[in-house]
Amino acid sequence: MSIAIIGGSGLTQLTTLGEANTVSQDTPFGAHSEGVHRFQVNNSDVIFLPRHGDQHQYPPHGVNYRANLWLLKSLGITKIIACNVVGGINDNMPPKTLVVPHQIIDYTWGREHTFFDGKNTVMTGVQHIDFTYPYSEALRQRMLSFFEQSGIDHLNYGTYGCTQGPRLETAAETQRLENDGCDIVGMTAMPEAALARELEIDYASLSLVVNWAPGLAEEELSMEVIMQLVASEMEKVCHFFPNLIKFLELDH
Repeated sequence: MSIAIIGGSGLTQLTTLGEANTVSQDTPFGAHSEGVHRFQVNNSDVIFLPRHGDQHQYPPHGVNYRANLWLLKSLGITKIIACNVVGGINDNMPPKTLVVPHQIIDYTWGREHTFFDGKNTVMTGVQHIDFTYPYSEALRQRMLSFFEQSGIDHLNYGTYGCTQGPRLETAAETQRLENDGCDIVGMTAMPEAALARELEIDYASLSLVVNWAPGLAEEELSMEVIMQLVASEMEKVCHFFPNLIKFLELDH
């Protein structure tokens, strides 16, 4: 099995999978994020790609999503687990909640959101992918089975509202997101999920809630407190990755 883990904020290194080799490769879409590593875990080839770079140097709107996804495809990746740090909107999704979302609403703009842009010579023509269900349901269900059997608290649903960033949302924007049906809000699900679909890679998300969305908590948002929570909770996520990969191998 060839699987990739895409790390979000707070996950720029993955040390729980053993020794790694650095991966770097040119793509037709420019440079991919730095700090990519390859691991051998059980019988699986695992690639770790820190979305924001190894020093968290790329903001959400500045990530070269096309180069990242093209790199993973060229390395033979067939499944992607994307880690996302998000704000909670739904009352059932307070900080420290692990969510496996099932839907996306895209509020981003100006990002290179398709390989079929009519400008490159490697993905030509016009393609209209079916994006009714943006996450791979088969991969989602396997992940959910692992969490259930492992006794890891999680929620098996959630609509991810993807905003442009890098600023957080206004209280009025949070209200709009809630009215639109969003359960969580982040800045990196798109165009990543759509690009994976264009390349026919199974894609699912682990979304870690680290704060209430702006306007929903009485206290003022503190980035220091948020980043402390990101660090502690992401450490927990890192520790179950080896067992999750082993569990996913059973389907392979």
